Amino acid sequence: MRKYHIDYEDVDVINQQSNYEEMVRKSGQPLSPCVEIDGVMLADVSGEEVENYLLANDLVKPTEVPAVEPINAGCSPEMNDNPVAKPIRFF
Repeated sequence: MRKYHIDYEDVDVINQQSNYEEMVRKSGQPLSPCVEIDGVMLADVSGEEVENYLLANDLVKPTEVPAVEPINAGCSPEMNDNPVAKPIRFF
């Protein structure tokens, strides 16, 4: 998301049971991470899959700028300190 300057909300499904239940209801499965983009749920996806979805649906334009963080690994706690609520939600 940072590569494309997209704000997002990081939703805690570990410590908040209601968030976990919402993720399962919306995704139809219990695995995370899941990403909801404008009402579309991408279940159990990698950063690469999210990037491909964004590009394929013309939500972002291709760029040669490298990602600051690896897109094939989970986020560190420091990266999630100040999430911003937007239509993209990570479960």
